[in-house]
Amino acid sequence: MKGNKKLLTVLNSLLADELTAINQYMVHSEMCANWGHNKLHMAIRKQAMDEMHHAEWLIERIIFFDGSPTVSKLNTIKIGKTVSEMIGNDNNDELDAVRAYNEAIKLAREVDDQGTVDLLTMILKMEEGHVDWAEIQRAQIEQMGIENYLVTQTEGPVS
Repeated sequence: MKGNKKLLTVLNSLLADELTAINQYMVHSEMCANWGHNKLHMAIRKQAMDEMHHAEWLIERIIFFDGSPTVSKLNTIKIGKTVSEMIGNDNNDELDAVRAYNEAIKLAREVDDQGTVDLLTMILKMEEGHVDWAEIQRAQIEQMGIENYLVTQTEGPVS
């Protein structure tokens, strides 16, 4: 099925965002694992997996419209040097994603593509969940201090 060219361009742009997020989250997750912050490692790893699903769904939709998914384009990856920087960078990117998905949903409505509206809305809700998670982490860091926060992110002493 032939898709709207402008919408295909937007879907490929969203795909680049998702592929970038996967890489950024994977690096942040592994850094946290290396530092012994296993709970944070698993939480960020789960978000990377969510982003992989988003990329897969976007690729499926682009192919459905006889488009060519561009999987070789990444945006700038912002690797934090500290947990606070990681969470801040990820949160900013997720806020950008929420804006981008809202704009894409508007376009999909304009071209009468309810299937794409439904897909993008589902992804948008997941992205909003990522924003919420990051905001909770930032609030906890602010309220309890980074040292106390990081203690909550470990599995406990190793025997």
